[in-house]
This record gives sequence, C-alpha cells and structure tokens, in this order.
Amino acid sequence: LGSLTQKKCVIFSVPGAFTPGCSATHLPGYIENADKIKAKGVSEIICVAVNDPFVMAAWGKASGVDGKIRMLADPRAEFIKALEMDLDLTAVLGSVRSKRFSMVVEGGVVKQLNVEADGTGLSCSLAPEVLKQI
Repeated sequence: LGSLTQKKCVIFSVPGAFTPGCSATHLPGYIENADKIKAKGVSEIICVAVNDPFVMAAWGKASGVDGKIRMLADPRAEFIKALEMDLDLTAVLGSVRSKRFSMVVEGGVVKQLNVEADGTGLSCSLAPEVLKQI
C-alpha cells in the first residue's frame, strides 16, 4: 500500500470473501460504482479481507472484478490489526476477521472513515455512501 501515499484511493474491508453480505452486496456495489468513483479522481479502489491471496483472487474472478478493484489479502490480519479494525469472528468464520468499513485516503491521509456500528452491517461502508463523500 506504500505506493498509494501520493494518490487518492478508496479502501473497503469485508469480514470474508465469498460470505453472503460481502458477495451479494458489498463487493458488487463497488464493482457497479467503480467508474463513477474513479471519475471523481480516485486512482484505485481496494478491497481488503482476512483471507489468503488465492481466495481473494478467486473471489475477484468469480465476482467479475475485471481490474476495477484491487483484491488485497491480509492473511494474518496484520493490516487490519494495525488499523484496530479486527473483529473476533472465530465462532462464525473460524478466526479474527475485519470489521466492515470503508475509507477515502488522499496522499496517505484518511479523509473519511466509515465503520459499521456492529462491525458487520451493510450501510455506511457501501459504495453509494462513499460516492457521496468523495
């Protein structure tokens, strides 16, 4: 992510690849709105999940990301823990995962941060909300 320090980007994180809310709503919303988001000067849209890179690549392919979104794996939750966005979902997903959130980053500075109140909901972190904030 170091290469993004001079760019404007949107980063969103999901609890897990191929999970129902992530696959049916969160990721598809960013795919559908990618051109609109990038038209507002965003150079890259990044999806982060605590999964391995092979799962993230397969999920991106299965979802039709087609280069619109960078699928970023955080297999040990290091990035997510550094942001203090980790959420213990061991009972449901088998490990610590990420809270559902989105952020607008400009020049390495977080300009907007949207964290779902319960860590998993589908409201403030969705693409249409981010689009309003750019």
